[in-house]
Amino acid sequence: MPLITVSYSTGREKPSLKSDIAGAIIELTAKILHKDPKVTAVIVRDVDGSDWFAGGKPLAEQKLASYWIDIHVSEGTNTKDEKADYLAAVFARMGELLGPLHEETYLHVDEVRADAYGFGGLSQERRYIAGKLEVSPQRAAA
Repeated sequence: MPLITVSYSTGREKPSLKSDIAGAIIELTAKILHKDPKVTAVIVRDVDGSDWFAGGKPLAEQKLASYWIDIHVSEGTNTKDEKADYLAAVFARMGELLGPLHEETYLHVDEVRADAYGFGGLSQERRYIAGKLEVSPQRAAA
């Protein structure tokens, strides 16, 4: 159930690029962070290389690509090693999709409290409690 925002800049033109990025991120998030693809949301935004500055110069001038990925997951659901593996795998895959990446390329795994994060009107904490009690999440919220 993570919400993932991907902002990227590249000189590569490909009609399916946004879809390819979303698919790769969903795949790696499921494989490495064990998040269910059915409840994973991805927002993909293209940023012009003349508007993205890294190391003080626009990416377009440097002929390099970059990305900023922000993923929200429930606190404590992934290990340090899983998060490290995720950062490395995403960097490799995004390099394949976008081209040579600037070193100033970022991914942030934002761990949020389960009582303050959720979807469909219910927090992750309520879903967890409902699962333990084997009752519907709506009843657990009462």
